[in-house]
Formats: sequence, structure tokens, C-alpha cells
Amino acid sequence: MSSSTTNTYKYRPVLFFVLTYFFTWIFWIPAIYVPESISPVLMLLGLLAPAVVSTVFVILSGSDALKQDLKNKIVGFYKVKWLNVIWAVIVFLIVIVCSILLSLLFGQSLNQFAFVEDFSFTGVGIAGAFITITLASIIEEIGWKGYCEDSIGNYMNWFWESLIFGVLWSFWHFPLIFIHGTYQADLMVNPLFVINFFVSSIPMGFVITWVYLVSERSILACIIFHFFVNFLQEKIAMTPETKCVETIVITLVTAIIVLTNKDMFFETRHVGRLLE
Repeated sequence: MSSSTTNTYKYRPVLFFVLTYFFTWIFWIPAIYVPESISPVLMLLGLLAPAVVSTVFVILSGSDALKQDLKNKIVGFYKVKWLNVIWAVIVFLIVIVCSILLSLLFGQSLNQFAFVEDFSFTGVGIAGAFITITLASIIEEIGWKGYCEDSIGNYMNWFWESLIFGVLWSFWHFPLIFIHGTYQADLMVNPLFVINFFVSSIPMGFVITWVYLVSERSILACIIFHFFVNFLQEKIAMTPETKCVETIVITLVTAIIVLTNKDMFFETRHVGRLLE
């Protein structure tokens, strides 16, 4: 996995996803069958896979430009457009509010405008759950933004990259629906809720790509946004039915983001030139 010159490094998205899925699922699938006291350890090991694979790809790339690019994305705090990150969080809050209000039409309650006491996943406690959400945001974004999204985006515009990444990112979570105590497993009471979870990840792929690009490909910006999304999804007392409504709302918001940032999503000037 080497390159003789920094500007001719060839990204390997297919190999990245094959290895990431393998090293994630090799831990998550056994977690389905072990006691709940042990499964969180296996889930954490699987969660590390995207970041570990991403880092190994960069280290073994032989490309100084790729290594410097990862360093800049991690420690380049100056790149973060803080107002854009705050705006993205506000937009997501608006999505939640609109979703709850629309859900009233389907018999849901205004009591959803409240925080729940516990997190959806069990076995780790409140502090452990908070740490898990934080670590998940950090670890996932180092993996997905450290190498993955660029490896796809280097070959196409960011619209198609966001769509492909959203689908693959969504399916990456698949084993979690069978692991007792996870948010995804709780959705198994209704197949519609499970389908909604996987579908909702696709428009979210577009939103987080937008956060990534408007902050000049900053990993920190994505970590912050990812954390707030995870936290709000866990703590706001939305019902699974309302989260189905939320998917429709976030899809409409995604369409607005894409249409108002057409040059960002459809330009091809960056293709083959991300490291320049």
C-alpha cells in the first residue's frame, strides 16, 4: 500500500470497506451470543475498526501528503467554521421540533418535548453511556473522515459520495439489531422501525458531509456534530413512530442543503486532486 510520489497516491475505498466490515463484524457478531456483561467490550472493539483501518491505510500509504492531510484534519482546529457547526446543530434541533409537532397528527404526544432519564442501551450505566456516545463520535469520525469519505470522493462528486457512503455506513450497523441492549435491538419490536433506522442514515450521510466540507474537511467539526446528533437522538423522548416522521423531515432538509450548495455537491474540480 505504497506510492512512489505523494501526488499519485491511489485511494482504495473497496478494500477499506471490506476490511472495516470484517474487523467490525468479527467482534459484533459474537456479541450477539455472549452475555450482556461481555457484549459491550466486543462492541467497543468493533467500533474501533474504522479508525484503526483508516489509520493503518494512511501509515502504510507511503504518501507524505496523505499523512499530512490526516494530521491537518485532526489537529487543524483553525479550520473549523464554528458558526457552521453551531448552525448545523440548530438545524438538527429544528428537525426534531418539526418532527414532534408533525407527529401530533398521528396521535403522538407533546410529552416528547422532554429528556428521558436513561439511555436506550443498557449494561454500562449513565456515565458509561455518555462516554460511549462520546467515544463513538470520536472514533467513527476519525475512521470515516480520516480516510473513508475521501477515498470515495476522490473519484466522484460529493453528491454521489454522500449517497454511497450513507448506504455503506448504514449497513455497517446491521449486526447491532441482534445485540441485546443496543438502541438498534430495541427497534426490533416493529420491522418498520428497523427499516427507518437504516433509511435515516442515508440523508444523515449528506448532512455530515456538508459539515465536513464547509469546515475544510475538518474531523473535529464532524465529531462535534456527530456527538450532538447521538446525544439528542438518545435523550429527547421521541417515540419510534416520531423518528419515522423525523426521517421524512431530515430528507427534506437534506434536499434543501444540497440544492442551496449545488456547487459543493456537484463540482468535480477536486476529483483526483484531494491531496494537492
